Amino acid sequence: MAEENVKVRYSDEELQEFKQIILDMLAKAKEQYAELRKTDNNDITDTSHSFNAMEEGAASLSKEERSQLAQRQNKFIQNLEAALVRIENKTYGICRVTGKLIPKERLRLVPHATLTIEAKEGLAKQGRN
Repeated sequence: MAEENVKVRYSDEELQEFKQIILDMLAKAKEQYAELRKTDNNDITDTSHSFNAMEEGAASLSKEERSQLAQRQNKFIQNLEAALVRIENKTYGICRVTGKLIPKERLRLVPHATLTIEAKEGLAKQGRN
């Protein structure tokens, strides 16, 4: 445990592990983004069998909802790409507020995180005041 307090950055091997996680997430995010953008048109395919099946289910989204989801997905892609830059710069996983290492468990779940949980909660408290 004392070793983690002294550690100032993740090793190259650890950074490669995170890079692979991010690249996998990025590929999926780009696929989802393309799917959201692709279905924005209103041509004759709207009357196809697959469209009718979607229309009947809860999966049907309005254009506005689809656009909002696409915007969120694009932001997520940008955040993942920024994380890749931090990996290349060897600054990945360092909290931008405290300068401490963000725990691996957090980075595996939220690989684009730039704050420790403590720093994030501290900023949230400041925002409420």
